Amino acid sequence: METPTMKIRPLHIQAALFRLEPTPALLEASRYLVSKGVRLGIISRGDADAIRQNLCNGGSIREDELDVIVSRHEIIPHQAVAGLIRRAAQKMKVAVERVMFISPHTSEIQAAQRAGAITVWIRMAQDSDPAASAGDFEIGNIAEIKDVARMGIPLPSGKLPNRLLKDFLDQFIFDDASVLINPGVGEDIAAVDIESQEVLILKSDPITFATDSIGQYAVIVNANDIATSGAIPRWFLATLFFPCGTTASQIHYVFEELKSFCRQSGITLCGGHTEITDAVNRPIVAGMMAGTVARRNMIDKRRMEKGDRVLLTKGVAVEGTAIIAREFGGRLKKLGMAASEIDRCRQFLDNISIITEAKIAAAAAGTSAMHDITEGGLVSALEELSIAGGHSIRVDTDRIPVYPETEKICSLLGINPLGLIGSGSLLICCRRKSCQKLREEIAAAGVPITPIGEVMDRGQGIKAYKRKKQAPWPAFEVDEITKLFI
Repeated sequence: METPTMKIRPLHIQAALFRLEPTPALLEASRYLVSKGVRLGIISRGDADAIRQNLCNGGSIREDELDVIVSRHEIIPHQAVAGLIRRAAQKMKVAVERVMFISPHTSEIQAAQRAGAITVWIRMAQDSDPAASAGDFEIGNIAEIKDVARMGIPLPSGKLPNRLLKDFLDQFIFDDASVLINPGVGEDIAAVDIESQEVLILKSDPITFATDSIGQYAVIVNANDIATSGAIPRWFLATLFFPCGTTASQIHYVFEELKSFCRQSGITLCGGHTEITDAVNRPIVAGMMAGTVARRNMIDKRRMEKGDRVLLTKGVAVEGTAIIAREFGGRLKKLGMAASEIDRCRQFLDNISIITEAKIAAAAAGTSAMHDITEGGLVSALEELSIAGGHSIRVDTDRIPVYPETEKICSLLGINPLGLIGSGSLLICCRRKSCQKLREEIAAAGVPITPIGEVMDRGQGIKAYKRKKQAPWPAFEVDEITKLFI
């Protein structure tokens, strides 16, 4: 049997809706779905009583396990398939996004996708329609529906099953010669040859606020910290925790993101662990990144000196803007934000990497320190930079760049962008004489950069000024985004 062709989409299947006439193969597939707690429905131009008799014959499926039958008596001529699917979902008391619609007709598959259903197209030998690939899944016969359902039915608590782990890892290309032991079933450690490296840089950071695109966040946020030392991110380990009720497809989606973004950045996923547990109520990825740098090129914050300029790339709260738009889009819409604005904020996720500007700054002779903005926003990042560098910092608050979209989101939700999680922005300290050249090089790479302050005397703390007059500097006990999860 061929493996079903799958498009990457996180699935959670609660109901199956067949657009097929009852057959022994359909009966067998239905038995399996019922055994897994999936609700059943049929859309057919046949007679409802005949359908019940065929499917319930022998007692393998009870009549009360057929949640809905849309038969010829209920189908209005030329009625749209999308409408039938929505009506069936309503009768089954299931969101249409959790209904798996199975049909051999490509036009119906496309209509079901527009309705928001999970779609499974059954290939027919006589059907060569190129639109066939439109389905979320493509199977050769109804028996393969079991493989599709396994991806969308919640997994039991515990470690990710070995067969799934192997399938997911087999999609990775492990071609880093320095990795001596790659991840695999039965491998509990990773082994990396670092004989030719001078300094190994290590970083660990969990992703706890985001659920959408969590794999992307995990790779980039950890790589960002490695890059601030002047190092090249090389190896990544990820511990993935998923709440009970998670499906294999939802986990597969995160693995796909890890694969994609590791590959884009030249990073090797070399180990980790995946578990379904009631210890979490939303997905968490705890990442650990390692990188290398020549000792002479390592950026150490203790090199900061009085008079160094403090530069900020992009604007504050890039990551926070993306997370809020993705996790709380419905709330923003109710507060009057247009769908196009929310979508634009969602795209901020594409800008949370600081590796481009960090590489340029690391190669510049005048760079004394780098620090990326993460949890706690710019306020926390500047305070951390001051402590690590052993100098106080003057900040001109009226020069701090805030994107209009960020400003609007924060205004609607009553939060301060200066205390909002901000991966995507990099703080750079550099010698005064090197400042202009560095700004030009980073700007030429397409990254906005703004001078916002200056390194002051030895010690620690932030001295804020607005229009050349001393101003209060805000303090946040926790990141501003936590207010939205209460």
